[in-house]
Amino acid sequence: MVALAGVGCSEASEVVDGAKDGAKKAARQRSVFSLDVGDCYNPNGKAVGEAYLVEVVPCDEAHRGQVVGEFDVEGGPAYPGDKKVTATADERCPAEAQKYAPDTWALPRGVGLSHYTPTKESWATGDRAVTCTYTVEQGTFTGSLDTAKSFEPDQLTYLKGSNGVYEALWAHQPVSDDIEAELTDYKAQAKAVAQALDTHVGGLDGIEGAEVGKLRATLARAAGQWEKAANAPDVDTFYLAYDQGFTLIDPNTSVPARKELGLATTVPADEAEVWAS
Repeated sequence: MVALAGVGCSEASEVVDGAKDGAKKAARQRSVFSLDVGDCYNPNGKAVGEAYLVEVVPCDEAHRGQVVGEFDVEGGPAYPGDKKVTATADERCPAEAQKYAPDTWALPRGVGLSHYTPTKESWATGDRAVTCTYTVEQGTFTGSLDTAKSFEPDQLTYLKGSNGVYEALWAHQPVSDDIEAELTDYKAQAKAVAQALDTHVGGLDGIEGAEVGKLRATLARAAGQWEKAANAPDVDTFYLAYDQGFTLIDPNTSVPARKELGLATTVPADEAEVWAS
């Protein structure tokens, strides 16, 4: 009572409410290494040793990230190095995230894929877990990204095939943009994309709809061009096939089919920028 002397009722109430909020936030603090799939959180940047703390919040509250997948990195007692661990996370997190949120076009604006990986110190204690997350660099979003169970079979078939095509494209993107010097790597990329397109076209065979049929025909032509690029005898032949193949998988060409299937129809900004350039 003495401590509150001279404080009005409303001010005292504000002090108590502030203390409650502080206590609730403190109780929500978790190490990134203890996050579970489905957790929504706000990173606070406070480090405890090598582990950063985050505030886990209900998904209906504003937050900056959600865990959408996890897996263990294979390896012995020796830490494989930051570069290798990060490369593994970059390779596997897209597929893990798509199991949780299959339609990347339906993600909130600004949301991108990220991950937390074992450190050299945590590896020594047996930590092998990679946590895949969707996060925003600025602002927040509200609601869970767990949408996998909301799709119909035809929608999931389409999304699996479509995601596979763009995953093949970017996962096999050569580091150098010098196509002539790195032609072997670019041909390997073309082969991966052609195979993914063949799989996607095969999946679309079982889906009815006029627009889906048109897209299937377009993607079949695209597969042919990527196959030509993969087997090009010289760089000029590669350029011609690659250019046509790339144009035929412009995400904008899939909008009518997506609309017919009841899927999101706004091309993500980063993809739109690539094909607009």
